[in-house]
Amino acid sequence: MLRYQILLALLHFLVFLIGAGIGSFLNVVIHRLPRGLSVNQPRRSYCPKCNWQIPWHQNLPVLSWLFLRGRCANCRAPIPARYLLVEVVTGLLFYAIFLRFGGDWALAADWGPRVLSLWLFTALLVAGTFIDIEHYLLPHPITIGGTVAGLFCATLLPDLLGQETRLRGFLVSFGSAALGLGGLWLVVELGKLAFGRKRHRFDGQQPWSVTQPDEELPPVVTLAGEEYAWEDLFTRASDRLVLACARLKTNTGEWHDASVELWGEKLVVRPAAGEAREFPIEEVTLLEGTASEVVIPREAMGFGDVLFLMMIGSFLGWQAVLFTVFAASVLGTLVSGGTRLIGMAAWGSKLPFGPYLAGGAMVWVFYGTELLTWYLAKLRLPGADL
Repeated sequence: MLRYQILLALLHFLVFLIGAGIGSFLNVVIHRLPRGLSVNQPRRSYCPKCNWQIPWHQNLPVLSWLFLRGRCANCRAPIPARYLLVEVVTGLLFYAIFLRFGGDWALAADWGPRVLSLWLFTALLVAGTFIDIEHYLLPHPITIGGTVAGLFCATLLPDLLGQETRLRGFLVSFGSAALGLGGLWLVVELGKLAFGRKRHRFDGQQPWSVTQPDEELPPVVTLAGEEYAWEDLFTRASDRLVLACARLKTNTGEWHDASVELWGEKLVVRPAAGEAREFPIEEVTLLEGTASEVVIPREAMGFGDVLFLMMIGSFLGWQAVLFTVFAASVLGTLVSGGTRLIGMAAWGSKLPFGPYLAGGAMVWVFYGTELLTWYLAKLRLPGADL
């Protein structure tokens, strides 16, 4: 009996190690994918500072970061705590899914495919969340590629969406993905029309600039100490950033008291005296100045969030799509309120919506059906036994 308990404990620990190992690979994805780098070449992980390829015995999930005290063994450059966090979070989530939907090793053939599908889904959520937090974008290989993976899993395992045939599994997955895409896109567009432009008037002149620290990444707009991702500002061809500038300097000239319009593809300068001038954005290598007023074309969500919800729908179904949007809004409100209470409102305001969608989806995975049943029962609506 004791041997069986020891073996069972080791097997449970193995599940966590599998998750942590996947988390180690996700760190590679999180670092390389938004930079346009291959996740396969070089095969071994390397230090971003000195490019030293890390040997296997210094690349063990969780343990290596702790033993090396968060520093590269070669150049002693600090390794962000995000690497440890991703490995631990992924390991814990994999283990939680195993406990919730598996656990009985004798019946692994029954629950194994479902658990593997949810592990894949979780890995996509974790990678998307940390990329979104760091770069304010959700790459297509995760959102669109994840949707294809969700369609495949739902077709191969229709029970994932509560269906009995593979055809129905595919159709429900496809329809749910379409609901996630179309529903949230409509919210984004309506929000853009109603609240899309935010006007700010500053006390005095505030510095602003457009820089591109990494040639492989989109430019970043810095305004009054706040950074804005290029792809968030210019999601549509009609989006423009308008600034009232006391001073403007570019690689082609300098202006005073000018209205500046920054589009995704061009820069338009309208001096107080003189004719307007237009420059293709790819020819502008220097762009900085001071502004007293700005109109920002920014909505609460970007199109990456729409594709992210499409991926969630393909794995979890249409009920999960509706639940995830609601749960993400609640989580966003709680985090925003909580960060204000502890004096970290600026940090909370910088969080994109993608992590909230991922959090809402994980709540559905573990407790969504129970919460929905409880809520409908409270309302005494038909279908409370869903």
